[in-house]
Amino acid sequence: MPLITTIEPSQAQGKVADVYHQIEELIGSVPNVFQLYSASPELMEHQWQQTSYFLHHPSLSFPLLALTRMLVSQDNKCTYCIDFNAALLMERADYTVDQLNEIKQNPAAAPLDEKEKAMLLFSLKVTRAPSSVETADIDHLHHLGWKDSDILDAASHAARNMAVDAVINAFKVVQDKFA
Repeated sequence: MPLITTIEPSQAQGKVADVYHQIEELIGSVPNVFQLYSASPELMEHQWQQTSYFLHHPSLSFPLLALTRMLVSQDNKCTYCIDFNAALLMERADYTVDQLNEIKQNPAAAPLDEKEKAMLLFSLKVTRAPSSVETADIDHLHHLGWKDSDILDAASHAARNMAVDAVINAFKVVQDKFA
């Protein structure tokens, strides 16, 4: 149980029930992190809208985004998100435990094409040393075919994950049984 009162899916009503239904349709269940956000239905709805946006992103692939979240969470020591995203990568992208362990040690080892690997490493730079981002970083991404909207989305996704990690860690969200 997290440190604050949340709403179980079977007890949800109104906006919370609506969002839970959308989550269940897409994911199959309601992860504990979304149950945490049920304490603030408006924030929960906003979080789900952002999650849905990235789940259907036209340019940023599922593996790229899940790897970004896993690696950012590793930096933030958010075991919930590390394990959750690792499980997603194994289930939906056929990554192995050995591959994930190697990627955790060396993100450049991620089995992504050059374009996506550059975006992954850029996103990590944004979260690890944002002041070090330079025009050359953006120029390199443009050269690989990324648009400014993709670059901003990837950077925002990584930065947003830092905030989610802090909330998960602060409120002691318990690992999901399925992850």
